[in-house]
Amino acid sequence: MTQIRSLFATRLYRAPLSEQAPAIDFDELEASCWSIAEDDEAGQEWCDENNYPGYTSYASLTDLPWRFPIFAALVEAIDKHVAAFAEDLEFDLGNKKLVVEDIWINILPEGGTHSSHIHPHSVISGTTYVSMPDGTSALKLEDPRLGFMMAAPARRKGCREELKTFVYEAPAVGDILLWESWLRHEVPPNTAEDERISVSFNYKWE
Repeated sequence: MTQIRSLFATRLYRAPLSEQAPAIDFDELEASCWSIAEDDEAGQEWCDENNYPGYTSYASLTDLPWRFPIFAALVEAIDKHVAAFAEDLEFDLGNKKLVVEDIWINILPEGGTHSSHIHPHSVISGTTYVSMPDGTSALKLEDPRLGFMMAAPARRKGCREELKTFVYEAPAVGDILLWESWLRHEVPPNTAEDERISVSFNYKWE
């Protein structure tokens, strides 16, 4: 009897951030992101020197939850989602746990993009979405087998989601997306006139 099964699943977690924890005021979070971006001269300089479009606090501020209560509340909420995702992944964490390693702000103007990348040395990565204007870019996720497909033909248009080479996930404000840190992803150019604002993070096992 013929059997065809899907093996080695790649999991993507999506939920409203408020589903697992008290609601975060996303208007306050957006105002905080703008305030931090305006005051963070080191971050602005890093973005200029590295031709980063818009602003990121990734290379300049490593203690957002300590500096700003709303980021401490945000990490509390994210912790619960990461725990739920780790349970779905059936991780055997032993006597260690998953803890936040980095958390940073991203503000992408019109035309801004974040090229394809992974997050080495982390276990779970993700993003929560603060401002997603109409027409802004979705998150683009890449099949991790892509480099091994060699002479494989392209997939048919409209093929099943688990067979697609790229999946575009368009979250709404207040959503959280989680994935394993080895999954390659990118943010295509923001085609909206307004800024696309998000907060990204990595979790490590310790």
